[in-house]
Amino acid sequence: MKPVGIIANPASGKDIRRLVAYGSVFDNNEKVNIVRRVILGLDSLGVRNVFFMPDFYGIGIRAMDGLDVSLEVCFLQMEPEGTQDDSTRAAQLMNELGVACIITLGGDGTNRAVAKTCRNTPVLPISTGTNNVFPAVVEGTLAGIAAGVTALNSASDPSFVKRVPRLEIRRSAQLVDMALVDVVVSEAGFIASRALWDVSKIREIFLARAEPENIGFSSIGGLLCGLTSDSGKGVHIIIGEGNCRVKAPIAPGLIRTVPIKQFRVFEPGEEIPISQTPAMIAVDGERELVVKQGDRLSVALNLEGPRVVDIALALRQASDKGLFFEPQ
Repeated sequence: MKPVGIIANPASGKDIRRLVAYGSVFDNNEKVNIVRRVILGLDSLGVRNVFFMPDFYGIGIRAMDGLDVSLEVCFLQMEPEGTQDDSTRAAQLMNELGVACIITLGGDGTNRAVAKTCRNTPVLPISTGTNNVFPAVVEGTLAGIAAGVTALNSASDPSFVKRVPRLEIRRSAQLVDMALVDVVVSEAGFIASRALWDVSKIREIFLARAEPENIGFSSIGGLLCGLTSDSGKGVHIIIGEGNCRVKAPIAPGLIRTVPIKQFRVFEPGEEIPISQTPAMIAVDGERELVVKQGDRLSVALNLEGPRVVDIALALRQASDKGLFFEPQ
């Protein structure tokens, strides 16, 4: 059986949106408890080896303290820097080690960092962030069991592992950055706290996900023209006075009326120029790129994003096959 990787981001769930909105706090003690339950779920399915990303808080070390399991835990040979690059480097190492899947504890930003380098290794995301659209809220025990089911089926291409799209920011056809949920273009300024919540400064939104049940800037697209997560299409929104206004939950407890100048659904591969320069670009809720005057960037939807474990489907298929039956 292949090993399983675990990337638990100690910084997720703590950004400034807890001050400007009403986001819940996932402290690191709770992440330790979630990881303990994940480990117990993995152990119950016979997973023998787990690779942890090291971090300054020691989530993996604390989770294993006093835990009575048969599996062995190894920590990646890397020095943590306390930035999102830790998750990116850890995902690359885990992919090279051939893990069956990578369990992530974090928000949209953490999973974006992992998706940059995980290649074909499936991701199994557990939500511990702020505006979570990509990762699911799931009990850690069930996530661990689903990861164990993935490890048992890693020799095949199970139907419960599904490819999801990503948004690509390009300059002259060269990839500059990517997002799993949204690319938001706002007025030029400083990166500062990274998190973006002020609607008055936003000029354009590009979405890979636009379901009305989402929160964050993705919710704006969902309320304008709701698309299913497997629609294979994107949404482009230009903010400004026009014929439409949408009342949307852009952060937990933060509901704002957003003026819509125009919007449209776009197809994969279509490159849409970013019209605002200079500008600041946020990817999956965090400001990352400063666009200088005259810099020509575009956004396109690529259907070949990361592979993701559908936890509910994995458990259902395993149940149908009698995987959880104990011999008499």
